[in-house]
Amino acid sequence: MSTPQILEQHPRAELADFLRSRRERISPQDVGLPVGGRRRTPGLRREEVAALAGVGLSWYTWLEQGRDIKVSSTFLDNLARVLKLDATERRHLFLLAHRRLPQESGHTSCKVPMIVGRLLEDLPTRPAYVLNLRWDVLAWNSAADRVFGFTRVPGNQRNLLWMLFTSPALRELFTPWDEQALQILSSFRRDFVRAIHDPDITDLVRELETVSPDFKAWWQQQNIHGPCQGVRNLLIPTVGHVTFEHTTLTIDDERHLRLVYYAAKEGEPESRSFVQWLQRESAPVSNAGCAC
Repeated sequence: MSTPQILEQHPRAELADFLRSRRERISPQDVGLPVGGRRRTPGLRREEVAALAGVGLSWYTWLEQGRDIKVSSTFLDNLARVLKLDATERRHLFLLAHRRLPQESGHTSCKVPMIVGRLLEDLPTRPAYVLNLRWDVLAWNSAADRVFGFTRVPGNQRNLLWMLFTSPALRELFTPWDEQALQILSSFRRDFVRAIHDPDITDLVRELETVSPDFKAWWQQQNIHGPCQGVRNLLIPTVGHVTFEHTTLTIDDERHLRLVYYAAKEGEPESRSFVQWLQRESAPVSNAGCAC
């Protein structure tokens, strides 16, 4: 078998430097090995890393030299464990090794950065709110509260999916409700798959199946719709039908927090009436955490 050639590409050189630096910071005691005699270099020896990661010394040496070898995700995970990499370092290792990072299990978070609250305050005529992976509504501005009525909902029910399928007010707000509810449910299903082992999310689905026949029927059909088109049609009391353009912005990838932003479509009479309606009567910004 021919010896792999050393590559000149920058990522492989970076991988070599990264592995050496992380190997040298781990002491034998850190991984349960005896200190032994005098060591010429700090940290673990290559043969020790290779043995702990379950590969041959030549294979690991080639990797640390930046040679063109293919490595599996399982090996990279073992290597991350041996080198005691944190989540950020593990992601960096996968990227340098030209491997896609395996999907990490999602989790429910309830803490919203303070700067996001300031951002919400700066959007007086743009309904905006923050969701976690379970779709709990964690924070919102006055415009969103006027439209969706978050402060009128008990904290343990302030979940966008729960409200969509159990609140008569939201059933009247989204027009046509069934068309938009199906699209929203499809978006939630993608988040559900990411966090399928999170009991908070699975409990939400089970509870909705018991209280909403529509949710139960649609959830069991397993229909997957295309990506959201970024348009919502809402029936605002005293204003009429308003077309909104909306988008979702990731504000904290680690905590799976997203900011959902609505803007009434420009150039339509109802959009101007909506803004005037918000300006006539406003409420203070509210923030609430879910019961995690």
